[in-house]
Amino acid sequence: MCCDITPTLSGSVLNEKKPQLVAGGDAFCRFLREHCPAVTETYYPTLWCWEGRLQTLLRPFITVKPLVHYNNELIKTADGGQISLDWFNNDGNTLYPDASARPTILLLPGLTGTSRESYILHMIKYSEGLGYRCVVFNNRGVSGEDLLTPRTYCAANTEDLETVIQHVHNRYPEAPLMAAGVSMGGMLLLNHLGKTGRQTPLRGAAVFSAGWEVFESAVVLEKPINWILFNYYLTTCLQASIQRHRAILEKQFDIDNVMKAKSIREFDTRFTSVMFGYPSNDHYYRDASPCHRVKSIEIPTLCLNAVDDVFSPGHVIPVESAKQNPNVALVLTSYGGHIGFLEGLWPRQQTYMDRIFKQFVEAVFEHGDEIYSM
Repeated sequence: MCCDITPTLSGSVLNEKKPQLVAGGDAFCRFLREHCPAVTETYYPTLWCWEGRLQTLLRPFITVKPLVHYNNELIKTADGGQISLDWFNNDGNTLYPDASARPTILLLPGLTGTSRESYILHMIKYSEGLGYRCVVFNNRGVSGEDLLTPRTYCAANTEDLETVIQHVHNRYPEAPLMAAGVSMGGMLLLNHLGKTGRQTPLRGAAVFSAGWEVFESAVVLEKPINWILFNYYLTTCLQASIQRHRAILEKQFDIDNVMKAKSIREFDTRFTSVMFGYPSNDHYYRDASPCHRVKSIEIPTLCLNAVDDVFSPGHVIPVESAKQNPNVALVLTSYGGHIGFLEGLWPRQQTYMDRIFKQFVEAVFEHGDEIYSM
């Protein structure tokens, strides 16, 4: 079903700013209307920064970076590697003084992101006010820790995420657990949910600016202006990480060849798809595209995308698949770019994405029984 259909995924949306809520069933739609009202409220993008690419570029510089103190933990993986987790335990809160039962949110940053990204810090600050605990899953090798094995990460392989989820759940088995993923972190989370169904300790999930169909994302990002603004920069960030760990990676990979890549697709062809044993990069991209797994998600999952996101073109957002799954809801805005969603005249403290996050995690933790009883 669709609720509040205003923006379209194909035509002009210049004068239309109310989100489109697409939900696979009346129950989830009613739950969101009651407990997460931002999904039906008009979203007004910042007037001087409404264009998608501009929103994407400026958010890291405009929004403040709240001060967050983490406790770091390194956990071992089955293959001998290690994963860096940053914990915000929120021990000083009075809403959930019993740490064993304190609601916990696992946060997954984007492609080259870490626990220091502004959007992660904002999520933690809103969670702090609600009394919740947060733990950030930093992908292998991106947060300053050493690579112990010649392996990094990708959007399709969910083994590390499953290790982290089980680790967090085992530490606090009585605490309700959710996850929120941003960009590639959202893709990884969706792929996990599609593979595991109900066989996950997660009670719900929030996904922001996920790339739904990797082939189409690559095509759009390779257009000249997008290549200049985003693709080449992200490629160099990926290569810088490879260079930091060159000593262990060059035992199995042609690092000189990887360093010649000029786009994310070339990087994935020369490195990522090879690392994870795919016959070709096309095989990897199909496996990494969460649009194929929407129908298999079996816990309440809310996904926010902007139609003008160059990383996830509007025409490949899986609207029809979402309509067929009562556990999935899509919130689609006309504007917002990629992890942008800036609103207000000077949007330093809060974005529309922050509001969705805060309302949805609170709804699931405080009123989640309503979903499961519907």
